[in-house]
Amino acid sequence: MSVLIFVEIDNGTIKKTSLEAIAYGAKIAEKTGGNATVLALGAADATELEKAGFYGANRVLHASDAKLAHENSLAYADVLAQAAAKEDSKIIILAKSGLGDAVAARAAAKLKAGIVSGVTELPEINGAFTVTRSIYTGKAFATAEIKSDVKILVIKKNAIEVDESQLSTSTAIVEAFAAALRDSDFTATVGQVEKASSELSLTEADIIVSGGRGMKGPEHWQPLLDLASALGAATGCSKPVSDLDWRPHHEHIGQTGIKVAPNIYIACGISGAIQHLAGVNGSKCIVVINKDPEAPFFKAADYGIVGDVFEILPKLTQAAKNLK
Repeated sequence: MSVLIFVEIDNGTIKKTSLEAIAYGAKIAEKTGGNATVLALGAADATELEKAGFYGANRVLHASDAKLAHENSLAYADVLAQAAAKEDSKIIILAKSGLGDAVAARAAAKLKAGIVSGVTELPEINGAFTVTRSIYTGKAFATAEIKSDVKILVIKKNAIEVDESQLSTSTAIVEAFAAALRDSDFTATVGQVEKASSELSLTEADIIVSGGRGMKGPEHWQPLLDLASALGAATGCSKPVSDLDWRPHHEHIGQTGIKVAPNIYIACGISGAIQHLAGVNGSKCIVVINKDPEAPFFKAADYGIVGDVFEILPKLTQAAKNLK
Protein backbone atom coordinates (compact mmCIF):
# COMPACT_ATOMS: atom_id res chain seq x y z
CA MET A 1 0.00 0.00 0.00
CA SER A 2 1.25 3.47 -0.83
CA VAL A 3 0.45 6.97 0.35
CA LEU A 4 -0.50 8.86 -2.81
CA ILE A 5 0.45 12.54 -3.04
CA PHE A 6 -1.09 14.77 -5.70
CA VAL A 7 1.25 17.61 -6.71
CA GLU A 8 0.60 20.79 -8.65
CA ILE A 9 2.90 21.79 -11.51
CA ASP A 10 3.60 25.42 -12.42
CA ASN A 11 5.72 26.17 -15.49
CA GLY A 12 7.17 22.67 -15.39
CA THR A 13 8.17 22.74 -11.72
CA ILE A 14 6.56 21.33 -8.58
CA LYS A 15 4.96 24.06 -6.47
CA LYS A 16 6.47 24.74 -3.04
CA THR A 17 3.22 23.84 -1.28
CA SER A 18 3.24 20.50 -3.08
CA LEU A 19 6.81 19.85 -1.93
CA GLU A 20 5.52 20.33 1.62
CA ALA A 21 2.73 17.86 0.85
CA ILE A 22 5.32 15.31 -0.35
CA ALA A 23 7.29 15.67 2.89
CA TYR A 24 4.06 15.30 4.87
CA GLY A 25 2.99 12.21 2.92
CA ALA A 26 6.45 10.66 3.28
CA LYS A 27 6.20 10.97 7.07
CA ILE A 28 2.83 9.20 7.03
CA ALA A 29 4.27 6.46 4.80
CA GLU A 30 7.07 6.04 7.32
CA LYS A 31 4.54 5.68 10.15
CA THR A 32 2.37 3.17 8.27
CA GLY A 33 5.22 1.17 6.73
CA GLY A 34 4.15 2.03 3.18
CA ASN A 35 5.67 3.91 0.26
CA ALA A 36 5.23 7.56 -0.73
CA THR A 37 4.09 7.83 -4.35
CA VAL A 38 3.60 11.14 -6.16
CA LEU A 39 1.08 11.81 -8.93
CA ALA A 40 2.08 14.63 -11.33
CA LEU A 41 -0.12 15.78 -14.21
CA GLY A 42 0.81 17.83 -17.24
CA ALA A 43 4.11 18.93 -18.75
CA ALA A 44 7.19 18.53 -16.54
CA ASP A 45 10.74 17.38 -17.13
CA ALA A 46 11.70 14.04 -15.57
CA THR A 47 14.68 15.68 -13.88
CA GLU A 48 12.33 18.06 -12.07
CA LEU A 49 10.00 15.26 -11.00
CA GLU A 50 12.88 13.18 -9.69
CA LYS A 51 13.41 15.91 -7.07
CA ALA A 52 10.33 14.58 -5.28
CA GLY A 53 12.72 11.98 -3.91
CA PHE A 54 14.57 14.66 -1.95
CA TYR A 55 11.38 15.16 0.08
CA GLY A 56 10.82 11.45 0.72
CA ALA A 57 8.92 10.14 -2.30
CA ASN A 58 9.87 6.74 -3.74
CA ARG A 59 8.11 7.01 -7.10
CA VAL A 60 6.43 9.56 -9.33
CA LEU A 61 3.54 8.61 -11.62
CA HIS A 62 3.55 11.12 -14.47
CA ALA A 63 0.44 11.56 -16.63
CA SER A 64 1.75 13.81 -19.38
CA ASP A 65 -1.18 13.76 -21.82
CA ALA A 66 -1.45 17.14 -23.55
CA LYS A 67 -5.09 17.41 -22.43
CA LEU A 68 -3.84 17.72 -18.86
CA ALA A 69 -1.65 20.75 -19.58
CA HIS A 70 -4.25 23.16 -18.14
CA GLU A 71 -5.84 22.82 -14.71
CA ASN A 72 -9.04 20.81 -14.95
CA SER A 73 -10.44 19.62 -11.63
CA LEU A 74 -12.84 17.15 -13.28
CA ALA A 75 -10.14 15.38 -15.27
CA TYR A 76 -7.54 15.67 -12.51
CA ALA A 77 -9.89 14.07 -9.96
CA ASP A 78 -10.61 11.23 -12.40
CA VAL A 79 -6.90 10.57 -12.94
CA LEU A 80 -6.27 10.75 -9.19
CA ALA A 81 -8.98 8.16 -8.54
CA GLN A 82 -7.46 5.86 -11.18
CA ALA A 83 -3.99 6.21 -9.67
CA ALA A 84 -5.34 5.52 -6.17
CA ALA A 85 -7.02 2.34 -7.41
CA LYS A 86 -3.88 1.21 -9.25
CA GLU A 87 -1.64 1.80 -6.23
CA ASP A 88 -4.20 0.55 -3.67
CA SER A 89 -3.69 3.85 -1.87
CA LYS A 90 -5.77 4.27 1.27
CA ILE A 91 -4.32 7.67 2.20
CA ILE A 92 -4.25 10.51 -0.34
CA ILE A 93 -2.52 13.85 0.28
CA LEU A 94 -3.04 17.19 -1.48
CA ALA A 95 -1.86 20.74 -0.73
CA LYS A 96 -4.66 23.16 0.09
CA SER A 97 -5.33 25.53 -2.81
CA GLY A 98 -8.17 26.41 -5.13
CA LEU A 99 -7.25 23.48 -7.36
CA GLY A 100 -6.40 21.13 -4.48
CA ASP A 101 -9.76 21.68 -2.76
CA ALA A 102 -11.70 21.08 -5.99
CA VAL A 103 -9.76 17.94 -6.94
CA ALA A 104 -9.96 16.51 -3.41
CA ALA A 105 -13.74 16.95 -3.17
CA ARG A 106 -14.39 15.31 -6.53
CA ALA A 107 -11.94 12.47 -5.87
CA ALA A 108 -13.58 11.84 -2.47
CA ALA A 109 -16.94 11.33 -4.18
CA LYS A 110 -15.43 8.93 -6.71
CA LEU A 111 -13.55 6.90 -4.08
CA LYS A 112 -16.21 7.12 -1.34
CA ALA A 113 -13.46 8.57 0.81
CA GLY A 114 -13.58 10.61 3.99
CA ILE A 115 -11.99 14.01 3.51
CA VAL A 116 -10.54 16.56 5.94
CA SER A 117 -9.30 19.94 4.72
CA GLY A 118 -7.02 22.45 6.43
CA VAL A 119 -4.97 19.73 8.15
CA THR A 120 -2.20 21.16 10.32
CA GLU A 121 -0.51 18.12 11.91
CA LEU A 122 0.40 14.52 11.18
CA PRO A 123 -2.47 12.11 11.90
CA GLU A 124 -2.74 9.81 14.87
CA ILE A 125 -3.08 6.29 13.48
CA ASN A 126 -3.03 4.11 16.59
CA GLY A 127 -6.53 2.66 16.67
CA ALA A 128 -8.71 5.50 15.36
CA PHE A 129 -7.40 7.65 12.48
CA THR A 130 -7.63 11.24 13.70
CA VAL A 131 -6.27 14.52 12.34
CA THR A 132 -6.14 18.10 13.56
CA ARG A 133 -7.53 20.77 11.28
CA SER A 134 -7.76 24.55 11.32
CA ILE A 135 -11.28 25.99 11.68
CA TYR A 136 -12.94 29.42 11.98
CA THR A 137 -10.39 30.94 9.59
CA GLY A 138 -7.51 29.77 11.73
CA LYS A 139 -8.83 30.97 15.09
CA ALA A 140 -9.35 27.43 16.47
CA PHE A 141 -8.51 23.79 15.83
CA ALA A 142 -10.68 20.70 15.66
CA THR A 143 -9.88 17.00 15.81
CA ALA A 144 -11.59 14.89 13.17
CA GLU A 145 -11.82 11.10 12.95
CA ILE A 146 -11.94 9.49 9.51
CA LYS A 147 -13.62 6.08 9.49
CA SER A 148 -13.75 5.40 5.74
CA ASP A 149 -11.41 2.92 4.05
CA VAL A 150 -9.88 5.63 1.84
CA LYS A 151 -8.84 8.88 3.52
CA ILE A 152 -8.07 12.20 1.82
CA LEU A 153 -6.11 14.90 3.66
CA VAL A 154 -5.81 18.43 2.30
CA ILE A 155 -2.78 20.03 3.95
CA LYS A 156 -2.61 23.65 5.01
CA LYS A 157 0.54 25.51 4.01
CA ASN A 158 3.32 25.35 6.61
CA ALA A 159 1.62 22.37 8.26
CA ILE A 160 4.96 20.58 8.38
CA GLU A 161 8.43 22.00 8.76
CA VAL A 162 10.70 21.09 5.85
CA ASP A 163 14.34 21.35 6.88
CA GLU A 164 16.16 21.94 3.60
CA SER A 165 19.46 20.88 5.21
CA GLN A 166 18.01 17.46 6.05
CA LEU A 167 16.66 16.56 2.61
CA SER A 168 17.40 13.16 1.16
CA THR A 169 19.98 12.78 -1.59
CA SER A 170 17.95 10.06 -3.31
CA THR A 171 15.88 10.84 -6.37
CA ALA A 172 12.47 9.35 -7.09
CA ILE A 173 11.81 6.89 -9.91
CA VAL A 174 9.61 8.51 -12.56
CA GLU A 175 7.12 6.26 -14.36
CA ALA A 176 4.68 7.12 -17.13
CA PHE A 177 1.05 6.81 -16.08
CA ALA A 178 -1.42 6.30 -18.92
CA ALA A 179 -4.76 7.43 -17.51
CA ALA A 180 -8.08 6.85 -19.26
CA LEU A 181 -9.42 10.33 -20.01
CA ARG A 182 -13.14 10.89 -20.47
CA ASP A 183 -14.41 13.32 -23.10
CA SER A 184 -17.11 14.47 -20.66
CA ASP A 185 -14.39 15.97 -18.44
CA PHE A 186 -13.33 18.28 -21.26
CA THR A 187 -16.66 19.80 -22.32
CA ALA A 188 -15.26 23.12 -21.09
CA THR A 189 -11.83 23.99 -22.47
CA VAL A 190 -9.27 26.66 -21.63
CA GLY A 191 -9.22 29.27 -24.37
CA GLN A 192 -6.59 31.60 -22.96
CA VAL A 193 -4.37 31.79 -19.88
CA GLU A 194 -3.21 35.15 -18.53
CA LYS A 195 -0.53 34.93 -15.87
CA ALA A 196 -0.30 37.51 -13.10
CA SER A 197 2.50 39.98 -13.74
CA SER A 198 4.08 39.33 -10.31
CA GLU A 199 7.03 36.96 -10.42
CA LEU A 200 5.92 35.36 -7.14
CA SER A 201 2.61 33.69 -6.41
CA LEU A 202 0.94 34.90 -3.21
CA THR A 203 0.03 31.37 -2.18
CA GLU A 204 3.62 30.18 -2.69
CA ALA A 205 5.53 33.18 -1.30
CA ASP A 206 7.50 32.91 1.94
CA ILE A 207 7.34 36.69 2.45
CA ILE A 208 4.51 39.04 1.48
CA VAL A 209 4.51 42.84 1.67
CA SER A 210 0.97 44.17 1.52
CA GLY A 211 -0.50 47.66 1.41
CA GLY A 212 -3.76 49.33 2.38
CA ARG A 213 -5.39 52.71 2.03
CA GLY A 214 -2.65 54.15 4.24
CA MET A 215 -0.45 54.08 1.12
CA LYS A 216 -2.62 57.05 -0.07
CA GLY A 217 -2.81 56.08 -3.73
CA PRO A 218 -1.27 54.01 -6.53
CA GLU A 219 1.30 56.71 -7.26
CA HIS A 220 2.78 56.21 -3.78
CA TRP A 221 3.27 52.44 -4.03
CA GLN A 222 6.96 52.45 -5.02
CA PRO A 223 8.41 52.31 -1.46
CA LEU A 224 6.39 49.14 -0.82
CA LEU A 225 7.56 47.62 -4.12
CA ASP A 226 11.16 48.49 -3.26
CA LEU A 227 10.92 46.65 0.08
CA ALA A 228 9.33 43.63 -1.59
CA SER A 229 12.13 43.56 -4.16
CA ALA A 230 14.81 43.79 -1.46
CA LEU A 231 13.24 40.93 0.49
CA GLY A 232 12.41 38.76 -2.53
CA ALA A 233 8.76 39.02 -1.49
CA ALA A 234 5.40 38.95 -3.24
CA THR A 235 3.11 41.99 -3.06
CA GLY A 236 -0.50 42.06 -1.89
CA CYS A 237 -3.17 44.54 -0.90
CA SER A 238 -6.38 44.96 1.08
CA LYS A 239 -9.85 44.78 -0.49
CA PRO A 240 -10.47 48.58 -0.55
CA VAL A 241 -7.22 49.04 -2.48
CA SER A 242 -8.22 46.52 -5.17
CA ASP A 243 -11.77 47.95 -5.28
CA LEU A 244 -10.28 51.40 -5.95
CA ASP A 245 -8.10 49.89 -8.72
CA TRP A 246 -4.93 51.06 -7.01
CA ARG A 247 -3.61 47.52 -7.39
CA PRO A 248 -4.67 44.54 -9.55
CA HIS A 249 -7.44 42.35 -8.13
CA HIS A 250 -5.26 39.24 -8.07
CA GLU A 251 -3.30 40.89 -5.24
CA HIS A 252 -6.40 41.20 -3.02
CA ILE A 253 -5.80 39.29 0.22
CA GLY A 254 -8.63 38.55 2.63
CA GLN A 255 -11.73 36.51 3.30
CA THR A 256 -13.16 37.28 -0.14
CA GLY A 257 -9.76 37.33 -1.86
CA ILE A 258 -6.70 35.12 -1.59
CA LYS A 259 -5.93 33.44 1.74
CA VAL A 260 -2.20 33.29 2.41
CA ALA A 261 0.12 31.66 4.95
CA PRO A 262 3.64 33.02 4.41
CA ASN A 263 6.46 32.85 6.92
CA ILE A 264 6.39 36.66 7.16
CA TYR A 265 3.47 38.99 6.35
CA ILE A 266 4.23 42.73 6.41
CA ALA A 267 1.13 44.94 6.46
CA CYS A 268 1.72 48.56 5.47
CA GLY A 269 -1.04 51.07 6.18
CA ILE A 270 -3.71 48.39 6.67
CA SER A 271 -6.10 48.92 9.59
CA GLY A 272 -6.81 45.22 10.06
CA ALA A 273 -10.51 44.67 9.37
CA ILE A 274 -11.71 41.19 10.32
CA GLN A 275 -12.17 40.26 6.64
CA HIS A 276 -8.50 40.96 5.96
CA LEU A 277 -7.33 39.15 9.10
CA ALA A 278 -9.24 36.06 7.98
CA GLY A 279 -6.99 35.89 4.93
CA VAL A 280 -3.66 36.26 6.73
CA ASN A 281 -3.98 34.60 10.14
CA GLY A 282 -2.22 31.50 8.87
CA SER A 283 1.00 33.55 8.62
CA LYS A 284 3.83 32.48 10.92
CA CYS A 285 4.87 36.06 11.69
CA ILE A 286 2.84 39.25 11.14
CA VAL A 287 4.53 42.66 11.07
CA VAL A 288 2.25 45.71 11.11
CA ILE A 289 3.29 49.26 10.16
CA ASN A 290 0.65 51.90 10.88
CA LYS A 291 0.67 55.46 12.19
CA ASP A 292 -2.50 54.78 14.22
CA PRO A 293 -1.52 53.05 17.49
CA GLU A 294 -5.15 51.96 17.93
CA ALA A 295 -5.31 50.12 14.59
CA PRO A 296 -6.97 46.70 15.17
CA PHE A 297 -4.18 44.95 13.24
CA PHE A 298 -1.74 45.51 16.11
CA LYS A 299 -3.72 43.06 18.26
CA ALA A 300 -2.92 40.29 15.76
CA ALA A 301 0.68 41.37 15.11
CA ASP A 302 3.81 39.63 16.30
CA TYR A 303 5.72 42.87 15.72
CA GLY A 304 4.33 46.37 15.33
CA ILE A 305 5.81 49.67 14.21
CA VAL A 306 3.85 52.84 14.95
CA GLY A 307 4.86 55.43 12.39
CA ASP A 308 4.54 56.80 8.87
CA VAL A 309 4.96 54.05 6.26
CA PHE A 310 6.67 56.49 3.91
CA GLU A 311 9.41 57.08 6.47
CA ILE A 312 9.71 53.49 7.67
CA LEU A 313 9.62 51.55 4.38
CA PRO A 314 12.79 53.14 2.89
CA LYS A 315 14.66 52.40 6.15
CA LEU A 316 13.55 48.76 6.12
CA THR A 317 14.52 48.48 2.45
CA GLN A 318 17.99 49.81 3.15
CA ALA A 319 18.38 47.48 6.13
CA ALA A 320 17.37 44.50 3.94
CA LYS A 321 19.92 45.51 1.32
CA ASN A 322 22.63 45.89 3.97
CA LEU A 323 21.95 42.35 5.22
CA LYS A 324 22.53 41.01 1.71
